[in-house]
Amino acid sequence: MKWIFTILEMRKGRFREINDSLTMPFFDLQGRLGLDIDKWMTILSAEQPYKIPARCHAFEKEFIECAHGIGMTRAKKECKLELDDFIECLHRRKTIERLGQVMKRKEQLMKEGKYTPPDCHSGKDKPRP
Repeated sequence: MKWIFTILEMRKGRFREINDSLTMPFFDLQGRLGLDIDKWMTILSAEQPYKIPARCHAFEKEFIECAHGIGMTRAKKECKLELDDFIECLHRRKTIERLGQVMKRKEQLMKEGKYTPPDCHSGKDKPRP
């Protein structure tokens, strides 16, 4: 019934007056259960349910500490090193690029005959029990 009242009030332009009383929940379910779902979904370094830190916890923490209180516009300039480290940890682009270079070099050496992979890597090794 309250939502019908809200729609009618919105049409009359008085939505701001009653909005505050309708947005607050009757009880804080997350607080009673001891959860903070919004925080651990948005910030990886927040307290996790099973106390296992995220993969990039340290890098995110460094960036948040550097960017705290200065805003994202200034933080992108002043905390560029920390942000770049954090982004690399998340996406692993440089690591994947380097792995591709290593694989190309390995294939090149195999074609030249300067490298032969071990038997266990070529499938010629005897099966183990």
